Amino acid sequence: MPGWRRWSGALVAGVALLACTGDDGRLEGDGAPRFEAPAHAPRLALVLGSGGPRGFAHVGALLALEDAGIRPDLVVGSSAGALVGALFAAGIPARDLEALAQEVNVLEFFEWRMATGRPASGRALQDFVNRHLDGRPIERLPIAFAAVAARQDTREIAVFNAGDAGGAVRASSASPGQFEPVRIRGAAFVDGDEASPVPIAAARALGARVVVAVDVSAHAASTPERAPREWVRKDERRAARVRAEAPGADVLVHPDIGYYAGHDADYRRRVIAIARRETERRMPEIRAAVARADLAQPSATVSSLPGVATR
Repeated sequence: MPGWRRWSGALVAGVALLACTGDDGRLEGDGAPRFEAPAHAPRLALVLGSGGPRGFAHVGALLALEDAGIRPDLVVGSSAGALVGALFAAGIPARDLEALAQEVNVLEFFEWRMATGRPASGRALQDFVNRHLDGRPIERLPIAFAAVAARQDTREIAVFNAGDAGGAVRASSASPGQFEPVRIRGAAFVDGDEASPVPIAAARALGARVVVAVDVSAHAASTPERAPREWVRKDERRAARVRAEAPGADVLVHPDIGYYAGHDADYRRRVIAIARRETERRMPEIRAAVARADLAQPSATVSSLPGVATR
């Protein structure tokens, strides 16, 4: 897979540089992430949900869709889904994403400030995305893309579909307590999981005729008895948010990849395989939804998106 390994040294060097120079998490100027009303309503939107390392499973769903010849016109992602979604929207084939998922070293995203208990800035993630996208802004990607974040003060949804792609993914992935909030044009943003773990409503608001969504969160039935109550409560809040938006999806794929997440190669292979099988199992429904997309009338306008970051 050309190109992936040669970035490794540069990424590690970049992380070391950040340890020395710091990063204030401010993204300003004309190139900063922003929202722009799309000129055309998408035929088929693929929505990829949040989940941290559980997001490796999204690669399995993409493999199944690619094998079936199904290509979305829009990819909308939240948190880990924004990271995978940005790379896919950039034109990186699912099989190359699978190889990248196996090769990527989580230490590439380490910042020395984390060793002192401080939240990471997220700049290493921003740089990782932009390197793999060759510095292209969102509006220049071959597939339309939108990253969903949450406003820190109100937890309202914010949608970024133009500007700095890495910055948009960074904001979408800024999990409170683990990453510093990202300030964009004067407002602070945190992880999209806080507002919309599986951003189906955003895809609909962007005019999608048909929505296929992938939820990689834990199944309630998989929760161990000894799971910390704090984790269980967070899972319940996430599940409630997903249920609120689920009726807006034509197909919602929710593979059961187990409760505990990991980073090792075995975990990555396992969750990719499970998500691929589950997406293949749901393929008749997905194909039927795609057929409906061909028959549905395009939306005349984009619906209102609350809390959107604009110019």
